Amino acid sequence: MGTHHYEADVVWTGNTGSGTSGYKSYERAHEVRVEGKETILGSSDPAFRGDRGRYNPEELLVASLSQCHMLWYLHLASTNGVVVTEYRDHATGVMAEHSDGSGRFTQVVLNPVVTVADPATKETAQALHEKAHSMCFIAASVNFPVRHEPIVRI
Repeated sequence: MGTHHYEADVVWTGNTGSGTSGYKSYERAHEVRVEGKETILGSSDPAFRGDRGRYNPEELLVASLSQCHMLWYLHLASTNGVVVTEYRDHATGVMAEHSDGSGRFTQVVLNPVVTVADPATKETAQALHEKAHSMCFIAASVNFPVRHEPIVRI
């Protein structure tokens, strides 16, 4: 209930001496900073002249959707008597690039593998993914489908 505010500083660190004087004259390196937290080293996707060793915005968007689903899922599990002992997700996203260089995500698929302690809760554990999806703030904020294909293990 209420409004929540979030802040982040994004600082470009890729000026190699001549700024953006040419498309190939600068690095895409940047830092994502949030007060009191470790800095995230960012770049663009290597397909767009970025550094493979740094996180790109597309990866962070996919990770954000995965994190949001997981956090809601764990909350719902705890309030519905499902004891989760392990949760892993290999999330994937698809972005279509347009002829003018712009693009957009067309989908993200979450693939959570959840281990529960009690076999009797497996059905509930499976069903909670739908509720987690409907509760996720990030999934509700994007204009492309976010699907989930969960596996529940004992």
